[in-house]
Amino acid sequence: MSKAMRQMLGQPGRAGERHGEAVSDLASDEACGPPLEHPRTGSAKQLAGTGGLLEASLTRQNLQLAWKRVKANKGAAGADGLDIEQTAQLLRQSWPDIRQALLQGTYRPSPVRKVLIPKPDGSQRELGIPTVTDRLIQQALLQVLQPLIDPTFSEHSHGFRPGRRAHDAVKAARAYVQSGKRVVVDVDLAKFFDRVNHDILIDKLRKRIDDAGVIRLIRAYLNTGTMDSGVMVDRHLGTPQGGPLSPLLANVLLDEVDKALEVRGYSFARYADDCNVYVGSRRAGERVMAHLRKLYAKLRLQINEAKSAVASAFGRKFLGYALWVGKGKEVRCAVAKKALDNFKARIRQLTRRSGGRSMAQVVEKLRPYLLGWKAYFGLAQTPKVWRELDEWLRHRLRAIQLKHWKRGSTIYRELMALGATQSAAERVADNSRCWWRNSRGALNTVLTIAYFDRLGVPRLS
Repeated sequence: MSKAMRQMLGQPGRAGERHGEAVSDLASDEACGPPLEHPRTGSAKQLAGTGGLLEASLTRQNLQLAWKRVKANKGAAGADGLDIEQTAQLLRQSWPDIRQALLQGTYRPSPVRKVLIPKPDGSQRELGIPTVTDRLIQQALLQVLQPLIDPTFSEHSHGFRPGRRAHDAVKAARAYVQSGKRVVVDVDLAKFFDRVNHDILIDKLRKRIDDAGVIRLIRAYLNTGTMDSGVMVDRHLGTPQGGPLSPLLANVLLDEVDKALEVRGYSFARYADDCNVYVGSRRAGERVMAHLRKLYAKLRLQINEAKSAVASAFGRKFLGYALWVGKGKEVRCAVAKKALDNFKARIRQLTRRSGGRSMAQVVEKLRPYLLGWKAYFGLAQTPKVWRELDEWLRHRLRAIQLKHWKRGSTIYRELMALGATQSAAERVADNSRCWWRNSRGALNTVLTIAYFDRLGVPRLS
């Protein structure tokens, strides 16, 4: 943690004296002893008495942990234009005022900065980036609220929860299909994060936590406007994607649907706003879909009819995965076609031959993406697909290397230096301008798999 943050959190008692408030009130985080540790998050649990949750979130220990996590995320600046280090310097002076405003219920969050993230299909996803100060406060709140609320969620909910991940949802889906439930009710919500009803969400939150200060602060975050190209836009619906609290609030709202499905004994898996219910027949699937329409309508949410369907589980994708039947009628996982297409599109971006970058720079950009993609799709049981992707990637990298060398004489010299036979070097050099076609055959014997291993290119297979 930076020196500025340690100093900012170091003297809560003095902050109370500066503003003429009783030291025992503002320094209650010290008076109540160290915050309790939750086994999964290490966060402060609720302190005794009214208003304990807000005070627990503002303890020195909880704020230090929150700052570490905000800093580790390396997020962009919010609407105020201040990055992590600039915010740390600002909070060194302003934190006592912010802390007092939080405790008194007068704190007003800054607008979120609108950012449009391009999606592989050409559309855009809107994010709302809070300021670093608001990310710190939200993260501190999350660390206190999550240990209290998360245990109340359905076991079928896997998104953005401690100790759970997308792989768990995919494994559950595969198990349901293996058990014979081959029809899926695939539900996609239309612009879920943009259509969250604030009143309904706050009502459900009140049933889980009894702290007026926390409820008031979360309401303030929900009502915070959006800064779009310097213009302030009010928001009366939705919770912006980009804040630490958004996933928890989404789970609070959607848990009602989970519990309704549980009561009827349905087999389902939900990850954030993606929900798949597995049944034994299409008729049963249609009944489930009709039931879900009613449940979501109560929450004032809409199902995207164009993307939702009752269909064979083998013809739909879930969290980037598809299912197929292998030997012995075993249901297995594969990377869905759309995810593969997106992967290739991204690789083409990262390996453009017109980039003017060295091979080392290309690999440096490729490496984190390949490792992350490989880890996420580690459940896929399709070794042939992995091998083909590896071969295709190395083909592109060989074409980049040929273009870097350009001239036939340079290609010949470099290949000879790498240990190529004279005939192989001559064959490749004679077709020096045919980079893609020339990146097969003889060149494979020189720029081998081991060559790319030495460069640090991860293998998918």
